[in-house]
Amino acid sequence: MFIVNESITVGAETGERLRGWILKCIIEKSSIGSKCGWEDWRVDTRTKHYALLGVMVILMSLIWILSIVLAIVKVHSLGHGAVLWLGCSVAPPGVWLRWYLARLNGGGIGIGKRRHLKWLPVGTLAANVLAAAIMAALAVTAKAENTRRLTTVLNGIQLGFLGCLSTVSTFAAEVYTMRRSGQIARAFVYAAATFVLSFVLGTLIYSVPVWVEHY
Repeated sequence: MFIVNESITVGAETGERLRGWILKCIIEKSSIGSKCGWEDWRVDTRTKHYALLGVMVILMSLIWILSIVLAIVKVHSLGHGAVLWLGCSVAPPGVWLRWYLARLNGGGIGIGKRRHLKWLPVGTLAANVLAAAIMAALAVTAKAENTRRLTTVLNGIQLGFLGCLSTVSTFAAEVYTMRRSGQIARAFVYAAATFVLSFVLGTLIYSVPVWVEHY
């Protein structure tokens, strides 16, 4: 975690310096910047927001449809790139679920009727634990039905859906923020809860069927 925390610090400082240098080159030194009104490209009105949102929705929808079509073709023929295109097809639901769970963070929701542990990022914790549980279930399924097509489908789900649902960056940033604010005990409890719950739940989901069915 120390390496992760220092990486976040270095990355943030480097990003700020790089952004400042790029803006300085564009506005003050670049001949293009002197001819073009870069301020006109700022999305600072409702109309510009709606226009940009509409363009992005159309582009993302087209890319998603293309991914689904290619995924169906590749999985059916077991061709090269089947896992990649299937992962792209199931990634949006993972993003949406991750976004929904993120709404539980920072609201002081807590756990239980008395709302204990209001400081705990419940959304991020739930996303990572849920992803670990689903991955364990997929591993059991792959062990029970070991076919090439099923393995391809399960790998695509792991890559796309679970890859977008789980998050290391947000988890690391939250632990880093707790440590920097002096809440070292909370950072330790949060990290330990994420690791322990994910490990225990994933192990139970995978091990019990394997022991019972002797896969």
